[in-house]
Amino acid sequence: MAQTVTPPRGMRDFLPAEKARREHALAVIRGVYATHGFDEIETPVMEDSSRLHAGLGGDNEKLAFAVMKRGITPDDLAAAAASGDALSLADLGLRYDLTVPLARFYATHRAALPPVFRAIQIAPVWRAERPQKGRYRQFVQCDIDIIGEAGPLAELELLTATVGALEALGLEGCRIRLNDRRILAGILGSWGVPGELRERALITIDKLDKIGPDGVAAELATLGVEKADVADELRQLATADWHLADGVAPPPAWLDLDAYRELMALRDAVPGTAIDFDPTLVRGMGYYTGTIFEIAHPDHGYSLGGGGRYDHMIGRFLGHEVPACGFSIGFERIVDLLAVRDEGRPRSVVLVHDADLAPAALLSLKHELVASGMRVRFERRVKNLRGLLDRVTADGFDAWVPVTAGTTDAASLEFRDLG
Repeated sequence: MAQTVTPPRGMRDFLPAEKARREHALAVIRGVYATHGFDEIETPVMEDSSRLHAGLGGDNEKLAFAVMKRGITPDDLAAAAASGDALSLADLGLRYDLTVPLARFYATHRAALPPVFRAIQIAPVWRAERPQKGRYRQFVQCDIDIIGEAGPLAELELLTATVGALEALGLEGCRIRLNDRRILAGILGSWGVPGELRERALITIDKLDKIGPDGVAAELATLGVEKADVADELRQLATADWHLADGVAPPPAWLDLDAYRELMALRDAVPGTAIDFDPTLVRGMGYYTGTIFEIAHPDHGYSLGGGGRYDHMIGRFLGHEVPACGFSIGFERIVDLLAVRDEGRPRSVVLVHDADLAPAALLSLKHELVASGMRVRFERRVKNLRGLLDRVTADGFDAWVPVTAGTTDAASLEFRDLG
């Protein structure tokens, strides 16, 4: 009895039509980013394990796939299992995001890069997730980053380029949520969270959309947060009108006014875009230092992308600080939302030919059509012509042509629409 053969859990195959659809969307994103002055780079799929587990990736570090050293023996495996130190067997790991590799890339090649470097990275990453809808173990990220710009121009360029990409894809209804790690620090300080526990507390608050205010308050209590009304404050933070006006209402004591005013300036500098201040927005990565942002969509409870400023990461490699900021589109989460678009694609034609036609004559026809800019495929005529046409339609072809012995050149072809 034949067995079912499937990809590994959380990983997928893509049939030709879906692959073409994905590549079209990626080309749109690449094109928009390039027009905004970003340059594409490529980094290895693996990095040193020490870099991937440097305490910068939040919970994602726990999801990194480790690559074992060469020559590991069964005795080594048993010893590591007994000690609970499995990472001692790994010197490399698959990247769980594109930001840590970018920081290493910049440290390696900084002498060949401009003072302000605008990078595009579009590539797969891997995380040992529990597979579910919208969450995979292998997925594509679309990142843009600006390294070397300390001022708000970096955030503005990232916001406008990302909004431009979403608009070019035809994705409507998105909103950008903004916050700043300095504001989060003020909130945690007002709750009495000690400095050494703040990263863990932020990881807990990042679960707000999953476990709710009461769940977050309960987890914070296990960290020693004794404030009784944390859940109520979280509800108020998430629903308050944050369009503060000077002199109208006093701001909360914990609010970092400089950070807040910078966020409002960013919002006002990108007209026509729905941008909201959300003091509960965290972003789970431990490397963020200032502004953070996230793409929200009303039909989905999860984010469609996000990013922020991470000014201290590159300093881990260089020994001195380099300002950096990035924005990532969650490609897997948006590609299924996109309407299929045909504009700009070449006409796709299937030549349905009789079995006895000479290959040289068929290739001559194909050469003429390809030279005119068409995509062309041969298909041998079969009895079930309807089934053949349905299949090539699903593969993205929009016309077919019957080719018989009487066909002499491309000008005599009779194009018939599909679909």
